[in-house]
Amino acid sequence: MVQRIVEFALGLVFGLGLILAGMTDPGKVIGFLDLAGAWDPSLALVMGGAIAVGVGAFAVARSRTTALLGGPMRLPRGGDVDRRVVVGSLVFGVGWGLAGFCPGPALVALGAGHWQAALFTAAMLAGMALHDLGGRLTGRAPAVAEG
Repeated sequence: MVQRIVEFALGLVFGLGLILAGMTDPGKVIGFLDLAGAWDPSLALVMGGAIAVGVGAFAVARSRTTALLGGPMRLPRGGDVDRRVVVGSLVFGVGWGLAGFCPGPALVALGAGHWQAALFTAAMLAGMALHDLGGRLTGRAPAVAEG
């Protein structure tokens, strides 16, 4: 029960951070991505801060065998960058640039009642379902997160 409360609190803090940073405003995100037009560099500071926190957190996490709440520590392992990673990154980037949303901020905006986020989330879920279907049809099982 305590773990679920902590997870909820951390998700709430993350969502509030996305709102305060402007990541749930598609116009701000598209302004950041518009390098040739009216570029808004403010999200670069948000990303830089996130990277700095992440580097510190991963440095501490690598020295631990258990998570703060007692569960096993599962860190991502490095792997080769293959065609699927490159294509997936390109699709993600195009979607982010066209819609101004990525998954986390879209879910926060959806919770705030933005219809654009609902459309993006529906398209994202459809894309995930198509990816899984394609994996089943080609014999490549979709990646499943442990947990």
